Amino acid sequence: MKVKIGFIGLGNMGLPMAENLQKAGYDITGFDLIKDIKTKINISHHYEDLIEDKDVIFTMLPSGKEVCSVYNKIIGKCLSSTILVDCSTIDIKSAHSITELANNNNLITLDAPVSGGVVGAIDGTLTFMVGGNKHAFEKIKSIFEIMGNKAVYCGRSGSGQAAKMCN
Repeated sequence: MKVKIGFIGLGNMGLPMAENLQKAGYDITGFDLIKDIKTKINISHHYEDLIEDKDVIFTMLPSGKEVCSVYNKIIGKCLSSTILVDCSTIDIKSAHSITELANNNNLITLDAPVSGGVVGAIDGTLTFMVGGNKHAFEKIKSIFEIMGNKAVYCGRSGSGQAAKMCN
């Protein structure tokens, strides 16, 4: 079965991460508020088109405010089997908030901020610090390994953000 991935936030970090997944053979659909992004990945101009039938949805956004806003728009429309992964560097309170929202809708989320910067995103050498459901982490660890050199499970929800802050 081919894993279908949605990627919300196609900026300096998100776009190369999504493109690396596509190069590895994943079915990627991206979304960003900027509409004229130059890329070979499939771009959706509506959240609804992006989230339908996706196995994993990644977000890479500027702050907890944007992440919470996006989650509030998409959470009720995701498949029950979808794993939501936020790679943004946000505050722990926002990470807990989106986890609670996901749990209330019978969905699983991981907070997975990265280190390695834009060069790491382009080269696929990021390090992911992941908090949340360990089973979900194990299930998609191979996806992290395409975008980075290392994916470290740090513990329950918010632990990835806490590890990033310490880093």
